[in-house]
Amino acid sequence: MEFWLGASFADTGEYTGLARAADRLGYDVVTVSDHLFWADYETPYPYTRTGTPPYSQDTHWPDPWVTIGAMSSVTERVRFATNVYIPPVRDLFTVAKAVSTAAALSGDRAILGVGVGWCKDEFLQTGQDFHTRGRRLDEMIPALRTLWQGGTVEHHGPFYDFGPLSITPVPAEPVPVYIGGDSDAALRRAARVGDGWIGNRIYSEEQLEALLARLTGFLAEHGRTLDDLAVIAPIGALPTADLYRKWADRGVQGTLSAPWWLATPEEKAAHPDPLALKIATMERFAEKVIAKM
Repeated sequence: MEFWLGASFADTGEYTGLARAADRLGYDVVTVSDHLFWADYETPYPYTRTGTPPYSQDTHWPDPWVTIGAMSSVTERVRFATNVYIPPVRDLFTVAKAVSTAAALSGDRAILGVGVGWCKDEFLQTGQDFHTRGRRLDEMIPALRTLWQGGTVEHHGPFYDFGPLSITPVPAEPVPVYIGGDSDAALRRAARVGDGWIGNRIYSEEQLEALLARLTGFLAEHGRTLDDLAVIAPIGALPTADLYRKWADRGVQGTLSAPWWLATPEEKAAHPDPLALKIATMERFAEKVIAKM
């Protein structure tokens, strides 16, 4: 079982400290998320009942690939992922160059977690078509993989048409592409082209059971099984080694958590500094869960 640290909503200055702690404590991956700006969005947030985002104007959204580059420079082992990055709100070459640079600088420790995006406001500001975002992402993924091969390459499709050309730097190893989201479209995309799948909410064990059944069915349509896809699922249950062993046996490769969301009153009293509190809860999780796996 891999343990992914969900570092979304952290202040920008905390990321290198969190990365150092994750590297030291045995976490496998540190994740960062992606938004271009804050506004009074016209698009309802899809993951709350009210449609209101669970963050404010003051929430930090540092550029994911700059942040990954900074974290990789102070660590040796831990990997980094976006959970998730929205490629179709950007042009193809901006995405290709940012990801390949972060992968090269980190020594191939970067994972590209992608989604189609929910915020139409961001697409309007960048001039990208919101309504074709799924089809463009479907074409973008193989086009990105082609660009990251190195050398002179070309691609000719309905949305992206380029080459012969080359970009540098490129990663020494293929960048894993993980698909985020639990809609049928997202799960089908993961089954068709993904190296992995990342859950975008906390799942009860019953919900996770049903989700794995859906994903297994979509994978079978492409001659694949759960053994062919790295499944990363946040699990809404008391974190224990036994819990994660159980789900590892059922095909879940990793889980994602932010231990500070379960900080005890004693921990909060002992660590008034926000970064110190986060690291203290990471240490507790590492001792009680990761070390026992």
